[in-house]
Amino acid sequence: MIAYKVFKHSEPFTLENGQHLPEFKLRYATYGMLNERKDNVVWVCHAFTGSADFLDWWSGMFGEGKLFDPKKYFIVCANILGSCYGSTGPLSVNPETGDSYYHSFPVLSTRDLVGSFELLRKHIGISQIHTLIGCSMGGQLALEWAIESREVHKRMIVIGTNAKHSPWGIAFNESQRMAIAQDPTWQLNAPQAGVDGMKTARSIALISYRNYSSYAISQEEGTDSKTDDFKASSYQRYQGEKLARRFNAFSYWTLSKIMDSHNVGRSRESTEKALGSIRAKTLVVGVSSDQLFPIKEQRFLASH
Repeated sequence: MIAYKVFKHSEPFTLENGQHLPEFKLRYATYGMLNERKDNVVWVCHAFTGSADFLDWWSGMFGEGKLFDPKKYFIVCANILGSCYGSTGPLSVNPETGDSYYHSFPVLSTRDLVGSFELLRKHIGISQIHTLIGCSMGGQLALEWAIESREVHKRMIVIGTNAKHSPWGIAFNESQRMAIAQDPTWQLNAPQAGVDGMKTARSIALISYRNYSSYAISQEEGTDSKTDDFKASSYQRYQGEKLARRFNAFSYWTLSKIMDSHNVGRSRESTEKALGSIRAKTLVVGVSSDQLFPIKEQRFLASH
């Protein structure tokens, strides 16, 4: 059975930018049993609005008789800092003030998230990770962690991701934050602040997750008589409403900033040498029609 736990780090956690979190919590899921050597771990890094509930969004990969079988592997997935599924984020209470962080939540980076993973790994007692796997933002975290802790990871699978978040990707994220900031409620310190702006942000993001051909297939009208109320329009609105039921604008803003920070070459000699330092046997997977992470980014990863 899958088990859900919360790891609490009760000491100040210094961030890459010099700020700190007084303490933090990570909600995480485990599936299967850790073997005696403590080296049968498959660690899953979730994507942007994902959660530790990896069976909800990646059930085809994990389970009895599937690629990662809990009878063989000990599968771990932690909800990242800044998110809203049980880990410390902007809606959490700041123990130094007694109030929720809201707009005062510190700016995090992918390295900060990886640092929290390391603390959790040691808390669980994991000596080696058999396979580290992540897609999109999860792939960014996997790459950063494989560089930071080279001796820990034996294998890695990264899907639709990059070594450095591109100007194209940052522009998409900034446009989404601009949409949130246009919501008059965004300045409030309230859980629902900016939610209408986030709906628009999600609509913008969705365009980067799809492409011309996929919309032509899924959102094409069955008639030539329409002049309004098109399927593509209602689809965009629906996706915004759907996210608003399960997410908040503060976490959305925070996580988009984390994605922007991703750059494995920062404060290292070069991006190429940082990637070259990875010791994990790595499989890089790309999607030829991906607009947010074009296939050339995965070719770059694989070649270095």
